[in-house]
Amino acid sequence: MASVAEKLKKLKPTGKNVVEKYKEVLDFALISVKSSGEQQQGIQLFLTAVSDEALGIVNSKSLLSAFAESIPGIRDDGVARSVSEFALARIQGRIVSFEEQATQIRLALATVLERQQELRASAEALCGIPMESGQKIYSATFKMEVYLRIAKLFLEEGEHVSAEAYINRAGMLQSDVDQNSLHVIYRMCSARMADFRRKFTDAARRYIHLSYDPAIHPDEKQFLLKCAMICAILSQAGQQRSKQLATLYKDERCQQLPAFSLLEKMYLDRIIRPVEMEDFAALLAPHHKATTADGSSILDRAVIEHNILSASKLYNNISFEELGRLLAIPPAKAEKVAARMISEGRMSGTIDQIDGIVYFKKQEMMVVWDGRIRNVCFLLNSIVDNISACHPQWLAASLDEQMAH
Repeated sequence: MASVAEKLKKLKPTGKNVVEKYKEVLDFALISVKSSGEQQQGIQLFLTAVSDEALGIVNSKSLLSAFAESIPGIRDDGVARSVSEFALARIQGRIVSFEEQATQIRLALATVLERQQELRASAEALCGIPMESGQKIYSATFKMEVYLRIAKLFLEEGEHVSAEAYINRAGMLQSDVDQNSLHVIYRMCSARMADFRRKFTDAARRYIHLSYDPAIHPDEKQFLLKCAMICAILSQAGQQRSKQLATLYKDERCQQLPAFSLLEKMYLDRIIRPVEMEDFAALLAPHHKATTADGSSILDRAVIEHNILSASKLYNNISFEELGRLLAIPPAKAEKVAARMISEGRMSGTIDQIDGIVYFKKQEMMVVWDGRIRNVCFLLNSIVDNISACHPQWLAASLDEQMAH
C-alpha cells in the first residue's frame, strides 16, 4: 500500500479537482494509516503540502478547513494535539490569510487539550483567537461563548486574575446576546469569581439566585446551594449574612446538604464550638483555607464573628477576659474583633476600654413589633389606593354594599 508521501508526490498543485485529490490523501492518513507515529508523520506531510504557496491561497484555505474539521476524528489525542500545533506553526507566517482556518484549528485543539486535562494550555489556545484585532468580524454570541470558555478553564486552574479579564469582556457583550444559556454561564462564572476573590456575601447571593433558575439541572442546583451555604457561613457576620442564612435554612433543598447542622446553629444564633467545624472544614476548597492578616483562617474569623454576634443576643455586657474565654481566643483579639464589627455597623454596642467591657445595644422588641405592624399597614393602604385608582367601580360597589347593611 502506498504511503502518504508517495501519494503526495503524484499530485500537482494545479489542475482539475486538486482540492478533492488532496482531501483523499487526508482521508487516507486519517483512516487507512493505523500506526499513530505514521499517522502523525503523514498528516504533517499533508499540512506541509497544503500550506505551500504553490497550491494557491483559495485551495489552501479549503484544505486547511477540511483538516480542522477532521481533528475531532483523530483517534489518538496526542497525535491530534501534535498535528494541530504543527499546522498553527506552519501558517503563522501567513496568519492574516488563514485567520479563519487558524480559529477553527484552535477551537478543535482546545477541546483536545481539555480532554487531556491541560486546562491552562486549552485556555491559551483559545486566547490566540484574534477576536478584536483580526480581519474577520465575529458575532457577539461567538465572542461571548469563547470568552466564557476561557474564563471557565482559568477558574478550574485557580487563575482567577486571568479569568476575571475574560469574564469582564463577556459581560460587555450581554446586551448583544440573546442566548440564555450563555447568560447563565456568565452568572455562574461571576459567582465563582466573587467566591475566589473572597467576596463571600456577594458570591452567596449569586449562588442562591442561580439555584432557582429553571434552565439549570437539579443536580447542578444542589451544587450551587452547597456553594451558597459555604459562602454564607464564611461571610462576615452581619445583617446581610443573617438574611442569607435564613433563606438557606428555610429552603427544604438545603436539608440534604452536608454540614446543614452548622448552618442551622448559625441561623439560630447559637455559639459554635471548634469541634463542630470539623465536618464543614472538609468541604472547603483551597482558596477558602487561606489565612487572614492576623494569622487566623477565614473559617476561624467567620466563626469568631458569629460567636460574638451570638453573645450579643445573650449578654447585656461582657468583659474582654470572659469574651475571650467564650471564644477561645486572647482577650485582646476579642476586643479587636468586637471593635471592628461595631465600627463597621455589623453589631450595635460600645466598648469601655478602661474597665475592659463590651456593652451590647439591643432593640426593644415592642419597638421592632410596632415598626413591622406600621409597615404592613402602609403596604395595605398602598394596595387599596392602587386598586381604587385602577378599578374605581369596585370601590363604589363595596361602599354601596356596606351602606345596604
